[in-house]
Amino acid sequence: MTTNTNTNDSKPKVFIVDDDTFLLDMYALKFTEVGFEVRAAGSGVEALDKLSEGFVPDIILLDIVMPGMDGFELLKNIKDKQLAASAKIIILSNIGQEADIERGKKLGANGYIVKASVTPTEVVEKVKETLAS
Repeated sequence: MTTNTNTNDSKPKVFIVDDDTFLLDMYALKFTEVGFEVRAAGSGVEALDKLSEGFVPDIILLDIVMPGMDGFELLKNIKDKQLAASAKIIILSNIGQEADIERGKKLGANGYIVKASVTPTEVVEKVKETLAS
């Protein structure tokens, strides 16, 4: 059994994938304030590159509507290529149709949050709950 003595190693790592830079900055600040290490990507392609290079976050927050590769396609790629296999994945999107939520779960998402119905603080709490489960 190994114990993390480096404080940086013990910080949970959140990877936020969203093409909205305002939201990326806001969530990065929120998660940093509560002790998370934050990485971000502005597109599905950029996220796939970072994960393919070996970055393994504890949790991935994933938007659906992005140019190029959407969140569903990214999620499928992550699962098919077994990238960040230990990471929990939560879809964080304004698309909240039941069919989209079901599709996300079928593709392997651990949760689905509709942005418009939660505050950033509630998103942080949901991430903490998901990591603890």
